[in-house]
Amino acid sequence: MKSARLVRAAVAAVLAVALLAACSSDGGNGVPRGWIRDTYTESGADWVVPGKAPTQVADAIHGHRAALDRSSGASMEFLRYGDDMVTVSPYRSGSRIEIEDYRNGYHRHGQYLTYWPNPDSASFRGGGPGEGK
Repeated sequence: MKSARLVRAAVAAVLAVALLAACSSDGGNGVPRGWIRDTYTESGADWVVPGKAPTQVADAIHGHRAALDRSSGASMEFLRYGDDMVTVSPYRSGSRIEIEDYRNGYHRHGQYLTYWPNPDSASFRGGGPGEGK
């Protein structure tokens, strides 16, 4: 009896871990948060990259995991990942990386995202689970 319970508990734990991994934003088309966290220097809620221009940093992030779309304006680079957005902007002698919800980022930087979908429109579907349904 005990061994059957242990097997069921182990199977449940493995399934729970697999489910959490599948739902994390690091999977699929999500922002590579873990990679950014491991690669760049954290500064509060953002990351800083000394000595690299925003285009170089955005190229590296996009090279690690391709964004659904990319735009630029006012020396900033924007990468869209479903329901999230990465903004890489000039900061001192390097760059700053910000990750935020697509809706918030679109409202902050919409003047540079002229061909990206408006998250307030009825046709906007994001890019998260259930995309295209």
